[in-house]
Amino acid sequence: MSDPGLLKFDWPLPPGVHAAFTTRTCGNVGAHVGDDPAAVAANRERLRSLLNLQAEPAWLNQVHGIAVADLGKTYGKPMTADAAIASVTGRPCVIMVADCLPVLFASGDGEIIAAAHAGWRGLAAGVLERAVTAMRVTPSGITAWLGPAISQRHFEVGADVREVFVAADARAATYFVPNERGRWQADLIGLARRRLALLGIESISGGEWCTFADRERFFSHRRDGDVAGGTGRMAALIWRV
Repeated sequence: MSDPGLLKFDWPLPPGVHAAFTTRTCGNVGAHVGDDPAAVAANRERLRSLLNLQAEPAWLNQVHGIAVADLGKTYGKPMTADAAIASVTGRPCVIMVADCLPVLFASGDGEIIAAAHAGWRGLAAGVLERAVTAMRVTPSGITAWLGPAISQRHFEVGADVREVFVAADARAATYFVPNERGRWQADLIGLARRRLALLGIESISGGEWCTFADRERFFSHRRDGDVAGGTGRMAALIWRV
């Protein structure tokens, strides 16, 4: 994608599958952060026009959980979930983020796609594993893309967060570095890569952008907090045509 409002990235996808990630230029697409509803609706409409989407993306009520919405069954209805899958055309999966990690998936034949919202809570609880299981595809035949998220340098967490990951996987300890404040710098992207690799996914792209460090292009909740009506949200989308 070359539009200045969209992040340019290289992710080889099967024919008929497209993906995009919005930057701050596209405006806030989150309807839950205190922004003017009319402004959010206008931003979403512009995005749909920009991407030439034939249907409205399936905007989820994200709660840092592991529920997966099957858009072949629930599209067009209010959905509380942190991942979505689609095996039909015209059902764009979308995840909103502002530091949490968006992960997009596609099967090798392009017949099924998915998107997951992987903040540390959802990642630790297994949202990526749930999304991959819901795709019902051999993991080695899946390609995944990791979008912009907060980098290890800027993601400070407490010992409780580290313990959650290490209790499930001792080697996860290598993704936490102690800092001078007695806390830990967590590598959210590295943790996600490890979990995907353990699932058997070999084709993993992206994961090279920090939302906190790049103020010009990205919203960041950790950096900006809830000032000025709330930190905006960006969107990671994947769809079939």
